[in-house]
Order: sequence, then structure tokens, then C-alpha cells
Amino acid sequence: MSIWNRPGASLLVVCAALVVCAALSSCGYHVAGQADLVPKTVHTVAIPPFANATVRYKLSDLLPEAISREFIARTHYQIVHDPTQADAVLRGTVINYVAYPTLIDQATGRTSGLQVNVRMDVSLVERSTGKVIFARPNFEVHERYELSVSNDTQYFDESGAGLQRLSVDVSRDVVTSILENF
Repeated sequence: MSIWNRPGASLLVVCAALVVCAALSSCGYHVAGQADLVPKTVHTVAIPPFANATVRYKLSDLLPEAISREFIARTHYQIVHDPTQADAVLRGTVINYVAYPTLIDQATGRTSGLQVNVRMDVSLVERSTGKVIFARPNFEVHERYELSVSNDTQYFDESGAGLQRLSVDVSRDVVTSILENF
């Protein structure tokens, strides 16, 4: 007589399947990167202007503004202006800025596209303890933009828009990294 023909065999199979499912669901498996790095005591964050060791002065202002907007849009933390009044302070330094041509107009020999590489240091520190909550030293980002030519003598420089896009990309990456423990 086969095991499947015995009375209660289907009940045995169902019970075994339930035991296997229960064992697999309690094995501790979880999706990586879902833990919040920020301590529960942190409710306010200050993001002062970044230090800047480059000649691109606007970038050190654009980055904190974009990161502040991203924190406001995606978190419950209140952004404050005064670092002495914040529970945590996010500081950054623009270490290096390099722009080089990627496209050259063959007719005129002029540059029509640029690649921008920016290296920075970003950290979030709990103000009361000095504990580093998040740090990304030598954080590199890249952005491309084009120089539009309206005629032979006038260029429309899109570097401002390119740096704006770069700062939005950096803000998403930094806030995601802080929130998801990457």
C-alpha cells in the first residue's frame, strides 16, 4: 500500500508543508539596508553651508539647500538653521571640482559638452555626544551638460543647471544612505 493511499496521508503532507513554511519564515531573512542610522533622540538637523576648497563657489550653497529640501520631503526631522540648536549636524566639504570637455563641435573646434566630477566629504554627527551617525569621505559624483551655441559668437552655458541637477542627485543619495543604512 502506497503512502498516499493511507488514511490521513494528505493531512500529513499539509502539516509538513506548514512546518517548512514556518521554519523558513522565522529564519531571520530580511532586506538589507532598511535600518535607520539616526538615533531616536534626534528630532532636529542643521545643515550649514558646505566648506569649499574649489573655485566653484555656488556648489557649496546648492548642496546644503538641496539636502535640506530632501530631508523635509522624505523625513520627519525638522531642519533648523542654527547648529547649536540641532540634535544632529550634517556637514560637508567640496574637496575637488573638475570639468573637462566630452564633446567637441567638429565644425568650430569648440567644446559643446562637459563632464563635471565633484569629490566631497559628508558627515552627520550627533551634536550632544559627538558620535558620527553617517560619514561618506571621498564621495564622488558626476554630471554631464552641454554648452548650447546660438550663433558663432554666443554660448548658452548650462553649468548652473548642471550643478543644480548634481546637487539634487547628491541630496537623494545622501538622504537615502542615511535612512537606509547604506
